[in-house]
Amino acid sequence: MSDHWREAASAAMDRYACGDDSAFSELYDLLAPRLTAFLARRIRDDALASDLVQQTFLQMHASRRHFSEGADVMPWAFAIARRLLIDVVRKSGREIIGDDGGGREERESVAPDLPPDRIVAQRRLAARVGEALERVPEGQRLAFELVKGDGLSLAEAAEVLGTTVAAVKLRVHRTYEALRAALGEEMHEELDGVW
Repeated sequence: MSDHWREAASAAMDRYACGDDSAFSELYDLLAPRLTAFLARRIRDDALASDLVQQTFLQMHASRRHFSEGADVMPWAFAIARRLLIDVVRKSGREIIGDDGGGREERESVAPDLPPDRIVAQRRLAARVGEALERVPEGQRLAFELVKGDGLSLAEAAEVLGTTVAAVKLRVHRTYEALRAALGEEMHEELDGVW
C-alpha cells in the first residue's frame, strides 16, 4: 500500500496551515473519502457521516494555524472525527451505531475483476466479519478497524485513540483472535480480500 497519498495530504495541510487556501481542495480530496469510510463504518448513516466529515474539516480549518509543520495530518484528522462522533453519541443519549438497512456487505469493496462466485463469497465473508466484529468490545473493534480497515499504523491509531502503541497492538491482536475463533480457517484464506 503506497503512502504517497499520506505524504501529499500532509504536504497540502502544511501549505494550508501557512495560508495557501488553494491547498484545501487537495487536502479534502485526499482525506474526505477515508474519513467518510471511517465514520460510515461506525454509524452506518451516510448523511450523518457526511455531516461529521464537514465538521471535521471545519475544525481543521479553525485550528490550522496550530498544525505543526511536517506532522502527519491523517491521525490528527481521524482524532477530530472520532471526537465529533463521540460527541454525537453522547448528545443523542443512545447508541447510534446500527444498520440503516443498506447492510454492511454492500459497503465492502470487492475487486471488480473477480469471478461472480468469488464476489459472492467475499461479500458473504464480509457480512460474517461484520457480525463477528459487532460482538467484539468497542475499543478493540475500533483499534482493529483503524489499523486493518483504514490503514493507519499502530502509532497513528494510538494517537487517534489517545493510548499507547502497545495497547493498540493488544486490542488488534485480541480482535484478530476473536475473528479467528468466529471464522476459523476461512479467515486465513479470505480476510485479506475483505480487509
